[in-house]
Amino acid sequence: MNENPAETHEATETHGAAETHEAIETHEAAETYEAIVGGGGSAGLSAALVLGRARRRTLVVDAGEPRNAPAAHMQGYLSRDGMPPADFLALGREEVARYGVELVRDRAVDVTRDGDFTVALASGRTVRARRLIVTTGLRDELPAVPGVAERFGRDVLHCPYCHGWEVRDRAFGVLAASPLSVHQALIVSQWSKDVTFFLHTVAEDELPDDDLRRLAAAGVTVVPGEVAGLVAEDDRLTAVRLADGSAHAREVLFVSPRPVPQTGLLERLGAAFHDTPFGSYPVVDAVGLTSVPGVWAAGNAIGFAEQVVHAASGGYRAAAALNGELLMTDLDAAVRV
Repeated sequence: MNENPAETHEATETHGAAETHEAIETHEAAETYEAIVGGGGSAGLSAALVLGRARRRTLVVDAGEPRNAPAAHMQGYLSRDGMPPADFLALGREEVARYGVELVRDRAVDVTRDGDFTVALASGRTVRARRLIVTTGLRDELPAVPGVAERFGRDVLHCPYCHGWEVRDRAFGVLAASPLSVHQALIVSQWSKDVTFFLHTVAEDELPDDDLRRLAAAGVTVVPGEVAGLVAEDDRLTAVRLADGSAHAREVLFVSPRPVPQTGLLERLGAAFHDTPFGSYPVVDAVGLTSVPGVWAAGNAIGFAEQVVHAASGGYRAAAALNGELLMTDLDAAVRV
């Protein structure tokens, strides 16, 4: 899964582990920090690790809702391939805690700026920081087809790079959400030569001729008609059922969730955004700095396709940039005295 996740949901833990607090502190602490990291997925914990090692007083606010919570394992992260997302995050929390980083299970619900940043938490606590890193990820809205949500992360999937190897050579289905879903149907044909593309609510004449030719060249079967639901036996997907009553035997179904970026804090601060086919995301530079001075963003908060490994890298870059900026700010202030 992407770094919702992988990746979150940004990225993130299983439902059972989401209830544990392991390294997360719940007691009241001093209210002022050098940096607050919003989000405790791979991007947030990576940023916190860098900041802690740089001796910055740092607070991580984590709502415990990673994007990749439905996934049993994460793939494509060198040395951690196949590791359960919950175990990955638990290890990350232990690591950052060694450097004095504080972690709290809470949600940032508002932020204002009066020189420093004041962040209001859902618990009623208010904290302040000189700088912010936003790694609050995104939420996947699944197609409203009966059975999809219940099986998501098992045999209903969305990312072949995350799960394709594990389901290789099975009978694939791809549920169209728009004409852009052709790309997904073509990509997954790398992992199976038995692919059926269910047009669902997309009319065949909406597909460009070039796309139809590519589908044919890839051996993808195109099936018109709305999908009414999924058929499962012994807790395994066995077929995709159309509204006309026909059923098509399939073992895996790929879908395209609608990504909903969790960027409310950045919106409240007046950050600049840009529109993409997968949602509106903040404008950031090469190290994740937003248009708001003193505010960085990383992970699925800056893009739909950020995998766990990308998110961790982005968090690292943002934290290093934040530390350097704070250092130079303080040195310049000392020179002026």
